Amino acid sequence: MSKADGAITEVPVSARAGDPPITPELVADHGLSEDEYERIQRIMGREPTFTELGVFSAMWSEHCGYKNSKRLLKLLPISAPWVIQGPGENAGVIDVGDGYALAFKIESHNHPSAVEPYQGAATGVGGILRDIFTMGARPVAVLDSLRFGDLTSGRVRYLFDGVVRGIGDYGNCVGIPNIGGEVAFDRGYEGNPIVNAMCLGLMKKEELITASASGVGNTLMAVGARTGRDGIHGATFASEELSEDSDESSRPQVQVGDPFTEKLLLEASLELIASGAITGIQDMGAAGITSSASEMAGRAGNGVEMEMSSVPVREKGMTPYEILLSESQERMLVVAEKGRENEVREILEKWELEAAEIGCVTDDGRFRILEDGLAVANIPALPLTDGCPTYEREGLESSEIQNLRNTDLSEHLIPEGDLTKTFLKLLGSPNVASKRWIYHQYDTTVRTATAVRPGGDSGVIRIRGTTRAIAATTDCNGRLVYLEPRTGAKIAMAEAARNLVCVGAVPTAVTNNLNFGNPLKSHIYYQLREAVLGMAEACDTFETPVTGGNVSLYNETDGRAIYPTPVIGMVGVIEDVEKITPQAFQRTGDIIVLLGTNTNEIGGSEYLYITASLVAGTPPAVNLDAERSLQQTVLEMNYELKIRSAHDCSEGGLACALAEAVLGDGDNPFGASITLDDQIRPVPLLFGEGQGRIIVSCDPLSLEAVLRIAKKHDVPAIQIGYVTEASEGFQITTREGMVSASLSKLSSTYFDTLSSLMTVTTASS
Repeated sequence: MSKADGAITEVPVSARAGDPPITPELVADHGLSEDEYERIQRIMGREPTFTELGVFSAMWSEHCGYKNSKRLLKLLPISAPWVIQGPGENAGVIDVGDGYALAFKIESHNHPSAVEPYQGAATGVGGILRDIFTMGARPVAVLDSLRFGDLTSGRVRYLFDGVVRGIGDYGNCVGIPNIGGEVAFDRGYEGNPIVNAMCLGLMKKEELITASASGVGNTLMAVGARTGRDGIHGATFASEELSEDSDESSRPQVQVGDPFTEKLLLEASLELIASGAITGIQDMGAAGITSSASEMAGRAGNGVEMEMSSVPVREKGMTPYEILLSESQERMLVVAEKGRENEVREILEKWELEAAEIGCVTDDGRFRILEDGLAVANIPALPLTDGCPTYEREGLESSEIQNLRNTDLSEHLIPEGDLTKTFLKLLGSPNVASKRWIYHQYDTTVRTATAVRPGGDSGVIRIRGTTRAIAATTDCNGRLVYLEPRTGAKIAMAEAARNLVCVGAVPTAVTNNLNFGNPLKSHIYYQLREAVLGMAEACDTFETPVTGGNVSLYNETDGRAIYPTPVIGMVGVIEDVEKITPQAFQRTGDIIVLLGTNTNEIGGSEYLYITASLVAGTPPAVNLDAERSLQQTVLEMNYELKIRSAHDCSEGGLACALAEAVLGDGDNPFGASITLDDQIRPVPLLFGEGQGRIIVSCDPLSLEAVLRIAKKHDVPAIQIGYVTEASEGFQITTREGMVSASLSKLSSTYFDTLSSLMTVTTASS
């Protein structure tokens, strides 16, 4: 075999008694194609052992190897002067000023949450926390992005309740504030909930450490919890479709979390990094020891040798296959400087954690696994990571989607007159209504650095000892991506950026979570490719590089795929925490100004879904250059202290955005009197989700400056009303329609929806 084929000289490996023979059926069960198995045989120069097959299966899964997405991900911009660490490490890292760096990342736990919602969501939070503190950063905040089917389903309520409790309990126990996120409900997610968790961590720039197995002869140590049989083949499980009977059959592949151990591991890991006794550290996440060891070896260009009998286990009789592929939680792989193992042990003992020597770094580039001194796996390390086959599939748009996009929506534009009932129905829909039923289960202010809590456009965390703060948001409208993937992805980016500038933050960088169906289907691959292209274009325009993220494919149940959902986790920097702009109106008599232009678009809107159970039409157009000008406009208004509030228009349209600005957090609501003179029918004017619009309020004396700044950036701006006393209610008047409601009706509709729906039994139907 030539070196180009990756061939090696065969190294004798001991056959284990009881291991099954390698058959085509066994290979298929491990998620490998015939061509991929032949490639493995060429790399090995022989037939792999059962243990080696398991290792390749995990590392060449979509979850670890990105085989169907890696070529597309290369289209995304990843560099900028402020990017310290881009994709390829546990988390991306950017410079946020005053000597500080921000580590941040988003990851999915979709499949586990579909079969065991509480543990699936809890361990998703645990995993993303470890990705952050293994970079040397202290986690300071988490966010989430969630999708479920309609809440009329008992099964959906069971999943929703379990996921929210899992996220809340884990984060609360570790002591990390949850500062925001998003949740959506739609039949398009009926079989597959989407559970994405994002974490932010702060550190001094010099505290950064990378996950690399450097230093030949250095010691590999397993740190933290013992290894069990939970989560075996979790990476492969996450890279296949679900079926109706997945609940019971897949439960063993769902990990069980222990947040109290996580807290100890967090503190111990940061102390280990500060001690200088280690050269690398990585979470044993997807594929467990296998991925952490092979990835660390690959980054350093070294090899590793590990003795499985030295790995602390919590169940007797575990085989090397099981130990290597277990995804038991709260475990780390540490590379200790030779001779400093006792320092590592002492630090771990201080935090009541175990640290066991399980191997060493070698210079031969091999991934060698021993059992009682006998080799049971001997694989070249690089093919496990860099050698995973990648594919560029044929992508063709579905004719069904084309037909949906061409649906005649004219009959839905007709309603006029008093639209109050329609408005209240929309304001009370689960996708628009307040999400405080969720975030009241989270600790949002622990550590006392939270400057903006959930419920606003973005969450904000102060950087102690500075005037700076970090804002973060998660955004995506899966319906719009479903109807037109490239446009929908641009809209997700644009909304994320609008949410950041509304609080006064400069959009700075992105982490993304690409949630899609089976990429082997041409219409799904088309969705993935188009969404990445749309995201790349927006990233270039907004100067927000992608520093990492996660791809979650095969989100299907019995062949039914979710809406394509490329979630955008975007962060921004606020230079002066005193200049944060709130979402809610602040004073009676203030002028309300609309930045941007109302449009005649209702395609993919919440209005259509609520009133006609319809997901159809062309998504709203998005002009990225105009969006960038809008961002600059609001930031300049914020910098000059000319606005008292700012709020983005998105789901539910202009009417719902105004209601949210009126209500705020419910403690100090105002009224509003609005007059809209647009030559647009009332439905799209009030409830359409046209892009590029932000509502701001200002002191009457600042109106001239607000209009001047908008004109400077060529952004349309018009006074549409003023803030009134709460007793005067909420009034919108258009040429052909109106909305009128008391604040008490507005408040009960908006704030009580989710809690009312969730009082229905959450037992699985």
